[in-house]
Amino acid sequence: MRTNHSGPKRRRWPTVLLTLVAVVSTSGLALLVATGGPAVGHFRSPDARQTYADAYAEALDRLPEPTETHDIETSFGTVRAYAWIAKGQRDTTPVVLLPGRSAATPMWGDNLPHYVEHRTVYAFDVIGDTGLSEQTIPMRNVGDAARWVDEAMAGLDIERAHLMGHSQGGGLAAAVAVRHPERLASLTLIEPVLTLGSLPISVVVDSIPASLPFLPQSWREAALNRIGGVTDEEVDPDDPLARMIAVGSQHYDSSGLPNPVQLTDAELKDLPMPVYVAIASDSSLAGGEAADKAQLIPDAQVKIWPDTTHSLPMQVAPALDAELEAFWRTHD
Repeated sequence: MRTNHSGPKRRRWPTVLLTLVAVVSTSGLALLVATGGPAVGHFRSPDARQTYADAYAEALDRLPEPTETHDIETSFGTVRAYAWIAKGQRDTTPVVLLPGRSAATPMWGDNLPHYVEHRTVYAFDVIGDTGLSEQTIPMRNVGDAARWVDEAMAGLDIERAHLMGHSQGGGLAAAVAVRHPERLASLTLIEPVLTLGSLPISVVVDSIPASLPFLPQSWREAALNRIGGVTDEEVDPDDPLARMIAVGSQHYDSSGLPNPVQLTDAELKDLPMPVYVAIASDSSLAGGEAADKAQLIPDAQVKIWPDTTHSLPMQVAPALDAELEAFWRTHD
C-alpha cells in the first residue's frame, strides 16, 4: 500500500546537516575529508571528547528525562542505552530506536514525547559512531553491527520489540531484521539509506563541494541547500541538535563504521514481520526505486510523505508519530 500525506510546513531544524552527513558517510566522499585512523570509532583528542559531551548533554536535555540509563557490554564495545519505562502499559511491545549517522539518541527529541505516552521506549547510541557508546573491537560488516544490536537487546531483557531506524539506522534495523527476525514484532524504516536503493547521483554530486572546507563558503552553502531541499531560513545553526551533529562530525572518526547494504529481492520477500517504510518526497536518500522495492515485502505499509526531506521524522513528527503508534498497536 502506498499513500501520500500532506503535512505542516517544515520547521527550523538541522535538516541539511543530517542529510550531508548521511551522504558523505555512505558514498565514499568521507575519504576526501577523513584523516584516517584505526577501524575503531574514536574521538580525535580528549578535548574533542569533552566538547562533544557538552554539546550532547545540551541536545539530550530536549528529550523527556529517561527512566533508566544503561551501558550494555557487547562483542564490539559498550552500548549507551536509554529507557523510558511506560507504567501501566504492560500489554504493549516496547520500541527500540536506532538513529541516523552522527545524530545519536538526541535526534528523537520531537518524536519521543508521543511514543513514551503509549509504551516503553529504548534508544541506542550506535557503536562506532558519535554518541556515548564506546567501541573496542572493529566491525567487519553490517552483520557485525546487527550482532551488537541483538546483544544489547538481550542485555536489556528485550525479548521482542518494534525496531525503528532512520537513515543509516534504518539500514542497521533492516540488517537486524534479516539476521534476527525473532527479535522483531515489526520493523520501521524511515528514509533508509542504501537499503532499498542507491544514493541519488545528483545528491552525491552536490555533496562534493559541500564537504570540502577549502571551497568558498557561498559554494558550500548553495550545495548544502540543494542537498537538504531547504532555504537558509529553515536551518537554525544554534539549534542544540545541529550543534551536536556538527561537533561530532568534526571531532569523531567513524571511518570504520560499516555502511548499510541493499537487501536482495529474496531477503525482502523473506521478511516475516510487518514493515512500515516512510520515504521523503524531496531530496530523498532512500533511492528512486525504494518505494517499488519495498512492495516486495509481504506485509509492507509504504508511504511517501510530501514536503519532506531526509529529515522526515523531525519535519512531520506529530503526524508520523500518530501513524506509527497505530501501526505498532496493530502488531503488538
